[in-house]
Amino acid sequence: MTDTIGKGAGQAYVVTTLDTKKPEAVYVRDLIEAAGIATTLVDVGTRSDDASADISAAEVARHHPEGPLAVFSDDRGDAIIAMAVALRHLIGSRDNVGGIIGLGGSGGTSIIAPAMQALPVGVPKVMVSTLASSDVSAYVGSSDLFMHHPVTDLAGLNRVSRRVLANAAHAIAGMMTHTTPTIVDSKPALGLTMFGVTTTCVNALTAALKHDYDCLVFHATGTGGRCLEQLVDGGDLVGVVDITTTEVCDFLLGGVLSAGEDRLGAIARSGVPYVGSCGALDMVNFFGMDSVPERYRERRLYRHNAQVTLMRTNAEECAHIGRWIGEKLNACDGPVEFLLPLRGLSAIDVEGAPFHDPDADAALFQVLCDTVIQTDNRQLHTVDAAINDPLFVAATLEALHRVMVT
Repeated sequence: MTDTIGKGAGQAYVVTTLDTKKPEAVYVRDLIEAAGIATTLVDVGTRSDDASADISAAEVARHHPEGPLAVFSDDRGDAIIAMAVALRHLIGSRDNVGGIIGLGGSGGTSIIAPAMQALPVGVPKVMVSTLASSDVSAYVGSSDLFMHHPVTDLAGLNRVSRRVLANAAHAIAGMMTHTTPTIVDSKPALGLTMFGVTTTCVNALTAALKHDYDCLVFHATGTGGRCLEQLVDGGDLVGVVDITTTEVCDFLLGGVLSAGEDRLGAIARSGVPYVGSCGALDMVNFFGMDSVPERYRERRLYRHNAQVTLMRTNAEECAHIGRWIGEKLNACDGPVEFLLPLRGLSAIDVEGAPFHDPDADAALFQVLCDTVIQTDNRQLHTVDAAINDPLFVAATLEALHRVMVT
């Protein structure tokens, strides 16, 4: 190991539990070094301490806020959780992390992934995990972590694992060696949220705004909302145009694309200028038709595609959604304008479309009007148009101009 920063990109941190995956880690480390990248081998084992590591498990454990005794406990589950905390603090304390590659099964992945998530967007992150072929949302979070499936178990080197691990090693080396082209665009960054059923609106907005803003569009799939708010918390966005708040439906009603209870939390904490709307609040998202909970099987369902089934929100649910959003908006002290598209919340909630339900929409609008405490800095506006209509786009642009100059 060397402390020299190579290629201006720092070192590649190779992280694993050396008591069970040392041959694989050494193999990956050697390939990265052969590509000209300096490495740091980190042991996060909770049952032994390998002297060949550049950073031992004991050293990692010392970074736990409560000290190493919090890590090396008799309970394996508690030890894994504590080691994850310790590794996150260790990685956060280092100024030479140019990239990180982890090797792990379920335990190792749960230790390593949180530390990767804590690194800034753009720092190369490759997690070789036996869980990579399943639902990896908990491990990726809102980061740009790349999950790599090893095909065979990480239980020794073989003809398959050598090839797969070599690809992972070369991937992290390539990411670190080939720098991102210099960004010359100095325009301020603006966050927008979009769904397939609000695409027409958001595309029109980005076309109108692209000369003044670097438009960052987030897919409202749960992860998208969390990513948006993470950037807001980090001070990376000068404003938000939250056209598509549908993740709230999934959080409140048990859909599969929830952004969690902190949706809109960053808006309140930061005071960032905010324009929001009711995009896709007419629907809750599930996977295939067989994934719809039994209690919803008799509801109005729409097969968006083979993998996605939508459920129309009814008047009672829309009232609940409106109250939740309204209370969140009341916590915002920054400039806020929230637009109500009276003629439809999505492409399929217009007259003649499958989810058209004026009564449900009216319940949503009424509760929002009853709940939101309007001030000079916090306003609701009705727009006599559907969300994808040019009139609504124009109203949104006007609202954005108002909040940005407040």
